[in-house]
Amino acid sequence: MNEDRVASSAPDGEVIRAERLGKTYREGGLHTPVFDGLDLAVARGETVAIVGASGVGKSTLLHLLGGLDVPTIGEVYVAGQKMSALSDASRGRLRNAALGFIYQFHHLLPEFTALENVMMPVLLAGRPTAEARQRAQALLESVGLGHRLTHKPGELSGGERQRAAVARALANNPACVLGDEPTGNLDDKTADTVFEMMLELNRAHATSLVVVTHDRRLARRLDRVLELREGRLQALATFEV
Repeated sequence: MNEDRVASSAPDGEVIRAERLGKTYREGGLHTPVFDGLDLAVARGETVAIVGASGVGKSTLLHLLGGLDVPTIGEVYVAGQKMSALSDASRGRLRNAALGFIYQFHHLLPEFTALENVMMPVLLAGRPTAEARQRAQALLESVGLGHRLTHKPGELSGGERQRAAVARALANNPACVLGDEPTGNLDDKTADTVFEMMLELNRAHATSLVVVTHDRRLARRLDRVLELREGRLQALATFEV
């Protein structure tokens, strides 16, 4: 297989698959295992919440699924592509094409407007400026920010910044959006609004959603809830969440 080919097809409708995934941090002679032998498959259009105590490795798992970190053992497949078989440049292109990321803190570029921030992933994919502008404007309008296109992040409220971050995550129509405590920095009312908007966009675009969250009230609203405990993922029933 040509390592520089970025494909969008995946077996059986899977957008992400992790097999026997393990991560151990090494510092000097100290080895600290986070998890070992973890399996996970995310179907197209599926929404998955990952919950667990602080420090169990939820964010680490999300970073491995998104190719932002490298597992110690095991493999991650994104859109049918084996991440370890790709060059750094190809992994970057695959992330930009197939995945969107939303963090607790929006990470918008402060010197650019909301419109320009959302245009960035499309431009990085090599699309024309006019197409990037049209796509970004449509997404910002869909999250209720059509009147804030020319405002910079410092001129937006916390909820508006996070809505702009959601729009940016969807800029390239990704197969899956990965959220790391995407509502963790918002008050309950704003968190509900942003979370509901994410679910609406998931339904509208058939985009899978994997969210790490401490908010079990919001986690109940997703298709599956998995708890990361002692290095294993355990499925939870709604009444257990």
